[in-house]
Amino acid sequence: MQDNKLKQEIADLLSSHANEQFDVEKIADALRYHGSAAFKLIVQELAELERDRVVVVTNDGNFKINPSELSHEGVFHSNPKGFGFVAYDEQLPDAFIAPDDTMKAMNLDKVQMQITKAAQKNSDRGPQGKVMEIMEHHYDHVVGEFVKTNNDLGYLGQVKLRDKKLTGMKFYVADAGIHPTPGEVVTADITEYPNAKHPDYMVGVAKQVIGSVDDPGIDILQIVYANDVPSEFPTDVLEAADEIPDHVLPEETKGREDITDQDLVTIDAEESKDLDDAVTAWKLPNGNYHLGVHIADVSHYVKPGSRLDEEAYTRGTSVYLTDRVIPMLPRRLSNGICSLNEGELRLCMSCEMEINPQGRVVKSRIHPSVMKSTARMTYNAVNEIIENHDPETRAHYAGLVPMFETMNELHQILYKARRRRGAIDFADDEAKIIVDEAGHPIDIQVRTRGTAERLIESFMLAANETVAETYHKAKVPFIYRIHENPDPTKVKDFFEFLTAFGINVKADPDHLQPKTLQNILTKVEGKPEEAVVSVMLLRSMQQAKYNEKCVGHFGLGAKYYTHFTSPIRRYPDMFIHRLIHYYEDQGINDTTKKTYADVVSDVAVHASETERRAVDTERDVDAMMKAEYMSNKIGEEFDGVVSSVLKFGAFIELPNTVEGLVHISRMTDDYYEYVEKYMALVGRNTKRTFKIGQDVRVKCVGVDVDQSAVDFEIVNPEETPTSELLPKRAQHNNSKRRYNNNSRRPGNHNGSNQNRNHNQQRNHQKQNGGNKPAGQPATDHKHQFTIQKRK
Repeated sequence: MQDNKLKQEIADLLSSHANEQFDVEKIADALRYHGSAAFKLIVQELAELERDRVVVVTNDGNFKINPSELSHEGVFHSNPKGFGFVAYDEQLPDAFIAPDDTMKAMNLDKVQMQITKAAQKNSDRGPQGKVMEIMEHHYDHVVGEFVKTNNDLGYLGQVKLRDKKLTGMKFYVADAGIHPTPGEVVTADITEYPNAKHPDYMVGVAKQVIGSVDDPGIDILQIVYANDVPSEFPTDVLEAADEIPDHVLPEETKGREDITDQDLVTIDAEESKDLDDAVTAWKLPNGNYHLGVHIADVSHYVKPGSRLDEEAYTRGTSVYLTDRVIPMLPRRLSNGICSLNEGELRLCMSCEMEINPQGRVVKSRIHPSVMKSTARMTYNAVNEIIENHDPETRAHYAGLVPMFETMNELHQILYKARRRRGAIDFADDEAKIIVDEAGHPIDIQVRTRGTAERLIESFMLAANETVAETYHKAKVPFIYRIHENPDPTKVKDFFEFLTAFGINVKADPDHLQPKTLQNILTKVEGKPEEAVVSVMLLRSMQQAKYNEKCVGHFGLGAKYYTHFTSPIRRYPDMFIHRLIHYYEDQGINDTTKKTYADVVSDVAVHASETERRAVDTERDVDAMMKAEYMSNKIGEEFDGVVSSVLKFGAFIELPNTVEGLVHISRMTDDYYEYVEKYMALVGRNTKRTFKIGQDVRVKCVGVDVDQSAVDFEIVNPEETPTSELLPKRAQHNNSKRRYNNNSRRPGNHNGSNQNRNHNQQRNHQKQNGGNKPAGQPATDHKHQFTIQKRK
């Protein structure tokens, strides 16, 4: 008998019976340990648990779990059905909170929770808990259209809530603030939260009118305000930007290396205005390659503690929305003096690398410089040169064509080197929503990344890794972009899932190498199971984030990684430039190391939070615009692919990336059972089967733009493939549990409500986030391994 094991068993027993008292004999019986030796060990372990304050001794001399052991701080995640979950530990499963035990906590509230029932042993069911205190409300204001109804309980009216996380909740406007006119979109502070007296509504004060419901773009602005994204620069920040010269002054070039004689080009999307990276490459006499990655030196203009710096820190990142960009910096900087515009003298931070034919950086230098862009290139133009060999484009850029061909050679070398070390490469085409002058979506175009996009990605990755390795080895305070190894439990579950497809992985989940996962994707490439395997692999991953500790980037297979290449739109990159300047100017010693020692952690945490806010905002806007695009296509049929399957239905993704739900209430041709092992819905009688990656034809039957919900139904269900995935038990019980055709009529279920809340239901578990929204919750984190140049 192992003492540590026994101690844990005792603690688990008392935790699972928190309101009971146990004497030693009762504990021994419950744990099925008998004999004098076992009895003595239990007494010893109880004494140690008491010393550790895990258990307490009652007045009767018995033992029970210490109530403080059952109390945890966590974040509440609500479900529209009334229950919720509290995430309170990175490693432990979330605690289920029954509707009567939520204290009317709202989504993302910080709560004090008490465990009332421990997790069941040898079960995937987590613990149960009860909210004891709401420590901090996540929402302090709401945004929406002011309306008058027939039942406003004596208040001025209501704010119409569009936030999916507040589905089912009402908001009444009190007579203490401004008096908005119906149809105006307002912000309102919350003064009363849901409670026992009014569990289904909040009360607040209207504070600001941000527009009219009919104003172009007001729908996007509502999402921006709802996500607390600062959208307007304060006057003093704009004034500070105006004080900065619009050209480089002679004295600013002192101490910088002059690289204006080099052929430096920016390569970006055609619509990009903030050009923060320029590249060059040439072949060296020794057979190696010179790669120069030259990044706009934003930190030269945004000084520590200035109003520009404070505002940039608050914003954390630029936010790229359908028809607009909310920049991190005023446009005088982002599109002006900090943008590497063609032919203009600019200050930059350079990372110059010598790379051998195996893709290894053998030499590098990081230094401030002054440059001048030779050409403002677009992805399309470079792809015409190196992919299509377009004579006209090659003639126009004749002087640069040899360099682009050298860049392509180097990119292929770097890409193969990343693949060798196990970098995981997911397909990442993205959608561009085209809008008219009024801001309404009129088309959705899918953009496939070409060689030019991947080339820039390779160069930015190389620079980011080189900078991270340089300053990690210098042992100075720094900020890294990390992607931790997947949780071993999730990896084990993923490996077990693969056995259903005949894939047996021989690898230790506790010491997983990215190459193992890369090999899995290679095995299923082009096969029917490729889509579902990719989705499940993504769900087993951690979320990339910023951190002061260099623990590597699992998805990239990189030991060192940071974000150095986009300081115009990301605060961490600009802050890293500031650190590089500081260490170069002041030297590296014990004194200089202390300057930022207590700062880097806070910057990393804040940058991760603002990144998440931006991703959520971008995703919300994309989802809303896609729903609006589909709103005039009700009744039309489309070919799509099953993108996710859950108990309540299947999500279908169209070729243009629009995703909608086929709710199970609309699948009236059979009674469908969810087979979790295969993530499939299977008909009991017909054995018709819906799985991820499966082609399907659907009809658009409903759209709720306010809730960004699109509803589909299956066309010609009789053409659905069949399978033998349903457990035999379910197949043999058809006579006992016959399908009631009336029980699943569309009118009896609100499929749209399910769709409105599918983000939460699908991503309740701690899953990845990503660097940018992909418009599909199951795979929104697939971009976290890439650089993400621009929207």
